[in-house]
Amino acid sequence: MGEIWIKEAEKLGDGSIGGAMDSPSAPGRAVWHTTESGHGDASFKNVGQYLISIGAEPHILYDPTTDRLGQYGPLNQSARALRNDGITRTNRTGKVCVQIEVLARAGKPFTGYWKPGPNFRALMRAIRSWGVPDVFPAGALASKYADSAAKRNRTTWATKGGHYGHCNIPGNDHWDPGNISKTTLFAAAPKGSTTPAPSKPTTPTVKTVDLSNVIAAARRDPGLKQGGTTHPADVRIVEAALKAEGLLSASYAADGAYGSTTITAYKAWQRKCGYSGSAADGIPGKSSLEKLGAKRGFKVKA
Repeated sequence: MGEIWIKEAEKLGDGSIGGAMDSPSAPGRAVWHTTESGHGDASFKNVGQYLISIGAEPHILYDPTTDRLGQYGPLNQSARALRNDGITRTNRTGKVCVQIEVLARAGKPFTGYWKPGPNFRALMRAIRSWGVPDVFPAGALASKYADSAAKRNRTTWATKGGHYGHCNIPGNDHWDPGNISKTTLFAAAPKGSTTPAPSKPTTPTVKTVDLSNVIAAARRDPGLKQGGTTHPADVRIVEAALKAEGLLSASYAADGAYGSTTITAYKAWQRKCGYSGSAADGIPGKSSLEKLGAKRGFKVKA
């Protein structure tokens, strides 16, 4: 098995972004995106938080000018940066489908001005650890929107391991990452140039749930269209706790949407805490949420 967490990367979000791969017997691949934004630490923070807020987290966020590397979730599970191709869940294709958002714009290929360093080499080391070859099976990348040179071949995507641009993915219409230099990309991280960083002792991090965020989600999410979310990071922590209590099925325990099913599950928790009537309406209160947190390992910010 390859690397699941890149030791050199900063942890972004709550570490839960997707689920199991649909075709784990298919070759691994990596997909390059651009955020269509600026770069630098302010952009890293703002774009990083924005991707969480819209539920479109990739695995990786990378700044090509500072070599800053962040990771949202485990590489052996799916991310959320691609649109489905009909019934095919493109984010779940292959044994891995590593999604990389680069703080750059497709119109100005980042390989023309970047400053790759040890973190970029660590990223490539992790990608290669899954057997992903240094090739672009789909061929040309796009140099402009709707560039016919960039192919979105379904057979290639389903069967060939390697690197792809967002512009090469069936069912999608973006043209990022632009016409980056493939040669420059791979040359910046020669094979064997890095070894895994030694493990460091870590202190377990206690997750914190913002009560106001969860209440806002509980009031808003049931009225959104399927898959809509308001504060998914906070809601996922609550969903995981409700699942651990046996009140929420696994299929609903990581979507980040405080919909009707989560409302029903939280009502059951409130009744378990001794509440009834309007006090058990599925909308978290400080007392009931703190009781859930005390039992399931998170703190509540009121």
